[in-house]
Amino acid sequence: MSTERPIVYIIDDDVSVRAALRRLLLSVNLDPRPFASAQEFMSAGFSDVPSCIISDVRLPEISGLDLQEQLKRSHLDLPVIFITGFADIPMTVQAMKAGAVEFLSKPFRDQDIVDAVNRAIEKDRSIRAHRRDLTVLQQRYNTLTAREKAVLPLLLDGRLNKQIAAELGTSEKTIKRDRGQLMKKMNATSIADLVKMANKLEQSP
Repeated sequence: MSTERPIVYIIDDDVSVRAALRRLLLSVNLDPRPFASAQEFMSAGFSDVPSCIISDVRLPEISGLDLQEQLKRSHLDLPVIFITGFADIPMTVQAMKAGAVEFLSKPFRDQDIVDAVNRAIEKDRSIRAHRRDLTVLQQRYNTLTAREKAVLPLLLDGRLNKQIAAELGTSEKTIKRDRGQLMKKMNATSIADLVKMANKLEQSP
């Protein structure tokens, strides 16, 4: 595992807010990266460590909510904490429905922002672990032969070896061998394991 500190991207056009958040996050052993706009943030490089974003809702040109949507479309789905001095209910609802971790009104307590950041970092760690699992499963699936891939959905459908053999026009002995190879390549110990793996693969973009 990486020993790098988690990164918190701070996006706010108010220099005093950026400076205050930077000092606070440094004090709790995080790595703050301040930006004055969404454009500046999007043009920067991203490090492959657990991360999150603290963003003002109202930003020049691209708003915090629009940035959140752009990140989702780009599959850079970093957890977002919104801060604002002009909160309203529809704005809050929109942000939370889109997956925001927290929506805090200025001025906020230091502890509230630290707690929100900790939740966001843990969420990102979980997302990264899930992505790693999907990558491993996809790599295993890619090692299957064409017939093993054809056997898999029939196996998941509860078909017996002889039924699968009839469906694919081959012998039951061949299907038994393919089934064994499939289970071995996918590192599955049971059909229940295969079902879980298939469900995860279906979630893969």
